[in-house]
Amino acid sequence: MPGNLQPAAPNGVMPASLCTAFTELREYVQLQNQYHDGTVQRSQLAQTSRRTFRLSKRLSASALSALYNFWVSQNGGLTPFAFYNPFDVAAGQHIGSNYDPTGNNTQGRVTVAFRGNWAQATDLARSDVQALELVEVA
Repeated sequence: MPGNLQPAAPNGVMPASLCTAFTELREYVQLQNQYHDGTVQRSQLAQTSRRTFRLSKRLSASALSALYNFWVSQNGGLTPFAFYNPFDVAAGQHIGSNYDPTGNNTQGRVTVAFRGNWAQATDLARSDVQALELVEVA
């Protein structure tokens, strides 16, 4: 039926060792018009922010291999999957204690997909994967 969207079903869970390599960003999508007199008119397009996660760590060879293998298993980033934000835990819990390899725990779980193409730069003992980020899809 038009207008009814089903939430994305995650296919797999990102490995715990890679979840700590990402930092969270929030976007509030809006329309914005600026007039000649300098006034600005803004209109919010969504009720909540959209979360994105950007790779913020330089990766060792084993972590780079794990990320690449996971990226390939997700059809080059086209398939949504579960990502656990290690800092989104209940009060009094340890950072990262919300991770569940089965994807059943809802605390800190975000359904995401990769955005961007795979491009890496390798320096001495560490690698950067540029322009690859995770975008919330549900």
